[in-house]
Amino acid sequence: MRDDLNTSTIHIKNGRLIDPKNGVDAQSDLFIVAGRIAAIGQAPANFTPTRTLDASGCIVCPGLVDLSTRLPGLESELSAAVAGGVTAVACPPDTKPPLDEPGLVERMIRRSDALGLARVYPIGALTQQLAGEKLAEMASLTRAGCIAFSQAKQPIFDTQVLLRAMQYAATYGYAIRLQPQDHYLARDGVAHDGEVASRLGLAGIPVCAETVAIAIACLLAKETGVRLHLARLSSAAGVALVREAKRNGLKVTCDVSIHHLHLSEVDIGYFDSLARFDPPLRSGSDRDALRAAAADGLAAVCSDHTPVDEDGKLLPFAEALVGASGLELLLPLTLKWAEEAKLPLLTALARVTCDPADILGIAAGSLAVGRPADICIFDPNEPWRLTPECLRSQGKNTPFMGYEMTGRVRTTLVEGRVVFEI
Repeated sequence: MRDDLNTSTIHIKNGRLIDPKNGVDAQSDLFIVAGRIAAIGQAPANFTPTRTLDASGCIVCPGLVDLSTRLPGLESELSAAVAGGVTAVACPPDTKPPLDEPGLVERMIRRSDALGLARVYPIGALTQQLAGEKLAEMASLTRAGCIAFSQAKQPIFDTQVLLRAMQYAATYGYAIRLQPQDHYLARDGVAHDGEVASRLGLAGIPVCAETVAIAIACLLAKETGVRLHLARLSSAAGVALVREAKRNGLKVTCDVSIHHLHLSEVDIGYFDSLARFDPPLRSGSDRDALRAAAADGLAAVCSDHTPVDEDGKLLPFAEALVGASGLELLLPLTLKWAEEAKLPLLTALARVTCDPADILGIAAGSLAVGRPADICIFDPNEPWRLTPECLRSQGKNTPFMGYEMTGRVRTTLVEGRVVFEI
């Protein structure tokens, strides 16, 4: 415990408290003692605040939990996280070098803890060097702090290796995360295999690249009983397969990126490299299916934060680096989706708080008494224009640059410490 937590007492007053995990949406005060939520509504006995935060006109909710955050610069990206109200991030293993050794994992956790910003939960490499051949030392990586295992975007060509990985993980209770995309069906593709790619002369990635991979993963998960998370679904057909797998009793979860809830293949426009993603933006009907999956709770929502330098996006579309910065946009884009889909905030915020926390198996995403005081206070109605200067992330790459946003984080707390405020 940090020394400053022993005497820290905070009173958050006049806010609208939204706690999706516990079904709370009410005007109520919140009280923090020693880094944890001590009471809601009425102050605990002998409570004297060392600081009072006035949340008038604001929503007080659990800190956001992001299922996929790449961290090319640890301090810059974690600063971006807390500026976006994100208090916990899962880091994929495709770092440089990959997270396949306990020492690398321990170093990442040690450095992130020293910064005192958002919490970092490393996802370990499923295979050594992410080469898809020899299994990584999952037990050692778990002891070092990994909470699940993944290949990130790297394929496993040998299905027997994947089967053995799932058998091992199931035996010891480890979770496996896969981004479902068949390497050979997607090879050389850069956009959705549809009308826009045909018109622009871009190599396409068919939907079956996703569905074939989902089918294989689900069959192996059924065989082994492993806990399986399918990351970044992009298609209606993929959503349908996951629904079927859940109906059949498989321990499978999934997520979609916030960009795929808003954008489709038409947003590529005239070779706009800022709209190049992996998986690609697909058709409008695919986007609608992803929205439905998030709305009804089948899928959690993540930022898929992938900051790249400007030069990486100035290349021709087919050569440009994939991905977008999303940590600081996750909340306003979630609010925009909720408004467009006419969803209650309680439902929409669940997809970026308690749902991803449950998937990761971490103590986050809740404002229950006794839980760590990881909290986001935001003004849901404040308008602002997205400019490069707004982003603390190293990457300014986003197709939403210049857009008017609504909803702004005012204060972020991690373990009862104010780590961001404006």
